[in-house]
Amino acid sequence: MELKRVVVTGLGALTPLANSAPDYWDALLQGLSAAAPITKFDVSQFKTQFACELKDFNPGDHFDRKEARKYDPFTQYAMVSTAEAIQDAGIDLEQIDKDRVGVIWGSGIGGLETFLKEVSGYAKTDGPPRFSPFFIPKMIADIAAGHISIKYGFRGPNYTTTSACASSANALIDSFNLIRLGKADMFISGGSEAAVNEAGLGGFSAMHAISVRNDDPKTASRPFDKDRDGFVLGEGSGTIIFEELEHAKKRGAKIYAEVVGGGMSADAYHMTSPHPEGHGAMKVMQNALEDAGLDITEVDHINTHGTSTPLGDIAEPKAIVSLFGEHAYKISINSTKSMIGHLLGAAGAAESIATILAVQNDVVPPTINHFTDDPEIDNKLDFTFHKAKERKVRVALSNTFGFGGHNACVAFKKFE
Repeated sequence: MELKRVVVTGLGALTPLANSAPDYWDALLQGLSAAAPITKFDVSQFKTQFACELKDFNPGDHFDRKEARKYDPFTQYAMVSTAEAIQDAGIDLEQIDKDRVGVIWGSGIGGLETFLKEVSGYAKTDGPPRFSPFFIPKMIADIAAGHISIKYGFRGPNYTTTSACASSANALIDSFNLIRLGKADMFISGGSEAAVNEAGLGGFSAMHAISVRNDDPKTASRPFDKDRDGFVLGEGSGTIIFEELEHAKKRGAKIYAEVVGGGMSADAYHMTSPHPEGHGAMKVMQNALEDAGLDITEVDHINTHGTSTPLGDIAEPKAIVSLFGEHAYKISINSTKSMIGHLLGAAGAAESIATILAVQNDVVPPTINHFTDDPEIDNKLDFTFHKAKERKVRVALSNTFGFGGHNACVAFKKFE
């Protein structure tokens, strides 16, 4: 069968840098850091005392009290970024066939804040156990997709992908595939995460996965730097509207970029560590390019997973050199996480938004906080350190890798 073409027609972002997609893009180009001391709870007894929190986010600006009570923060974030994306896409809800519009969302953890509060409350109770009737519906990872469909009446395919930090990239790939197979005209897709709380901070700290650079949070996320000491925990949401090309053209939608491929693979190696030679990372990029029918020489930009972890930042550049050979040195590589931290299950969506805008605008945002070259990393690669780089970006990849060895890569192309 002839596959449909899929394009991006709407963006919405709620990130530690900014609370809208245009402001997020501007902050990325400026090379700003969102890392700062945690304000949500007392961190005095924690080894790590900073994160990339949302700034100036007030649920009351978006929901009435009754509605807000039904949503864990990760669902609140999803609803806010989705409202922006739907408006940005110019979708007339009275003119589209809602049976042909689906929602596929990604979250690695889901309602961690709700789980923490409910179980903590139970532990402090001497009498009969008391739990909120909203406990389970607020906590489950699929509920954000459900609430989006309920609010807007979208009756197409609806579910959530969970693959740790690759979750929202997998959601994007599924959305892309279902549209090109003719199963839907449009998908609201992306991901959200709200793990900046005692459980999230404590859990990642116990794994020694996050930075402890409390004296200088803004420079703590140091992808590809010799002195990196772990990722910086982030939170937020990203929504991307994927649409079948003819459907988008018929309603006069603006088009940011074309979605041309999606790759998936597994490291099959370790619970939390990447394959040291980056075999899974290499394979997932290769799969995405084969799916898109692209040659390796057509890739201009890769938004890497680039977490600022000791092992991951060695494996991914190895994978890039292994796949692309000499062309690897012509690719502008960056790590959005150097600025927004690691949004976990929302990382793929937030970073894909940055990748899409790089394709549209022919600008690659920088990788900030680079001070010392790591001799274990091929420093002849163009990591776009310090400053944004203007260059032609015809094809770009967005990489996300998750605990468990889950790898996902989405390929975007300038729309023609």
